[in-house]
Amino acid sequence: MTIKLGVIADDFTGATDIASFIVQSGWQVTQLLGVPDENTPVPYDVDAIVISLKSRSCSVNEAVEQSLKSCQWLRFKAGCRQIFFKYCSTFDSTSEGNIGPVMDALMADLQTDISLICPALPVNGRTVLNGNLFVYGQLLNESGMQYHPVTPMKDSNLLRLIEQQAEGIAGLIDLNCVRQGKEAIYYQLKLLRKQGIRYAVVDAVTMEDLLPIAQAVSEMILVTGGSGLGAALTCYHTGQIWSASAIGNIPPTRGRKTIILSGSCSVMTNKQVIEYKKIAPAISLNIGECINNPEYANKLIEWIIQQPVNGLAPILYATQPPELLEMIQQQYGVIEASNAVERFFAEIVRKLRYQGVNTFIVAGGETSAQVVQSLGINQFSIGASITPGVPWVYDSHTDCWFALKSGNFGEIDFFQYAQKMYHI
Repeated sequence: MTIKLGVIADDFTGATDIASFIVQSGWQVTQLLGVPDENTPVPYDVDAIVISLKSRSCSVNEAVEQSLKSCQWLRFKAGCRQIFFKYCSTFDSTSEGNIGPVMDALMADLQTDISLICPALPVNGRTVLNGNLFVYGQLLNESGMQYHPVTPMKDSNLLRLIEQQAEGIAGLIDLNCVRQGKEAIYYQLKLLRKQGIRYAVVDAVTMEDLLPIAQAVSEMILVTGGSGLGAALTCYHTGQIWSASAIGNIPPTRGRKTIILSGSCSVMTNKQVIEYKKIAPAISLNIGECINNPEYANKLIEWIIQQPVNGLAPILYATQPPELLEMIQQQYGVIEASNAVERFFAEIVRKLRYQGVNTFIVAGGETSAQVVQSLGINQFSIGASITPGVPWVYDSHTDCWFALKSGNFGEIDFFQYAQKMYHI
């Protein structure tokens, strides 16, 4: 089987996000965790390979290095026909990067002079109009993303955002052009290229808008965007119509020992945590204890083990509303507080695995990366979709199931609904 698409995702939830959309659109997918090397086997029985990096919040140099190594492995070892740089549908980044520098490095490596920017994911409320990114109809910088603890988004204009980070000029392919179809988009790309434009921001407000975009860029060696474009590319090649179905495997009912870990401070995750606390055991992490008390993890593990196995899973959360998050960051420092939480979750997960916990429902990209890396996992099989962009994933070596949720994804009852899928 020829591997048609190689995806480089800048965080772990983003990787499972696009992998799920590709599977739902008709292709076979393997998800690799971390930068592959010469010893990483190529899964030849798939149409697409998704590489999960933790490059969204690391240094620019590290993000570029990891992305280039992944690109070269996908091209020369796996033989992928097309490379897809996947970033968040809310374009999570800072004025320094890492989206722009990684995009520039990939363009240089692949010797291409223009790149598409298409983060739209309309099924999850992420739309682009006149080059501005909206979240459920609100401008990105007014949607709650302005309070993100690591990558606060203060602007909604994608042209300005990419020009701040990258080395060239951005242009727009507007909605009118998109709805004229493949040929109009292709012509506009050629026109922008002649004008010296390096980054083509493209409008899309429905999932249907993404298909002509995919058709127009299907032969480009490099495309960049969110999981919506990944779904559209797959649908174009398979001839299927994308649907938010739940095709795929789910955790078996028997023998489930589940924990929920929430590190995201997004608007939706705050709502989900508040809702779940009403019906299930819950503890909010004390950041001071995470930093200063070496016995804190053991104390919480004892509490987790004491919870009824047949009830709803307990939740440990560092999720806080913006005003409390700001107070915590002022007291401990932004990076220090974030790192303390991630290290703590990693320790908790390793110890819980020894206690027989085998199902992890996790909210937040950074938290998800820590959870998976702490267990030494290298590869996932993609299961059924819980909600658009959040599938069940499985690792055969540890016999563990995971639901890795990007911060603002899912309905308000996500934590309970995910468990209902296997508590039948």
